[in-house]
Amino acid sequence: MQVLVRDNNVDQALRVLKKKMQREGLFREMRARSAYEKPSEKRAREKAEGIRRARKMARKQAQREGLLPAPKKKVFGAAR
Repeated sequence: MQVLVRDNNVDQALRVLKKKMQREGLFREMRARSAYEKPSEKRAREKAEGIRRARKMARKQAQREGLLPAPKKKVFGAAR
């Protein structure tokens, strides 16, 4: 993984790196590998993740079909 530092702006480069690592799932994997996970806990976690994914897909499908209102758009830089 590579991040370019422009104009000696290390803070921005770190933010970009953290975002990339988050997207890749590195933080989740590091947490999972830090300690042993019992098989029963692993099954429960994977089942919960599957349920969460299924609910998310059903919610998005309902939004596409117009059964649920679409999420509100985030406006950046607007005066409050």
